[in-house]
Amino acid sequence: MGELKPPRTIIIIQARLNSTRLPGKVLLDIAGNTLLGRVVHRAARAGRVDQVVVATTTNPQDDAIIMECVRLGVPCLRGEELDVLARYRSAATASNAAAIVRITADCPFIDPQIIDNVVAEFHAHDVDYASNTQIRCWPRGLDVEIFTRAALERAWEEAHASWERVHVTPYIYQHPEIFRIHAVVAEEDYSHLRWTVDTAEDLALTRTLYQHLNGRDDFNWREALAVVERIPELAEINRQVRQKSLAEG
Repeated sequence: MGELKPPRTIIIIQARLNSTRLPGKVLLDIAGNTLLGRVVHRAARAGRVDQVVVATTTNPQDDAIIMECVRLGVPCLRGEELDVLARYRSAATASNAAAIVRITADCPFIDPQIIDNVVAEFHAHDVDYASNTQIRCWPRGLDVEIFTRAALERAWEEAHASWERVHVTPYIYQHPEIFRIHAVVAEEDYSHLRWTVDTAEDLALTRTLYQHLNGRDDFNWREALAVVERIPELAEINRQVRQKSLAEG
């Protein structure tokens, strides 16, 4: 028999077309599949989760995301556009989730092994929230957060700042006096690398890396790292991109 999973651990991938720096990015082509498709396929390989769902908005523009999710065969739920915290709560309720893994649709290198590692540590330490973002070690874009349904509910009730609601989890991890927090840390630091898609430069790097990986999406993050280490100029493509602050949305 396989290892028993805790009750209803759900990956919720947030996606919308009206992104500010690169509009429509989640449906852009990455070596023959959409950016959203890459994220969904890679996240679905995680073994410690029960289901992957996409949470998009009620904006009619995002009807295209619904259609893409039909093509991908993944459930898609709709909620508020700017209050992403409320959107997550709605999706978690509809999915009967006991624990929620948060992933964004602009991370085409998300790694199922890292997802499984963060989920395992979350349950092993019996915490309300765990992530590999509190102490950054992996390339940006391999971000995984997991939190309890109870923590999500409390954040939904008590978080009031706009940046707390658009980013979903700040109210949780910025209140360690309320929530039990666990940081998942790697042995090496690759946080200087940027593997998310927020700008045209990020998109160029992603497409180039996927070409070097023969258009596959079953690679692990160390295979991508090996390409960057073999061709170090690739990391220069988006080195100057500045990550937006929480307050910038």
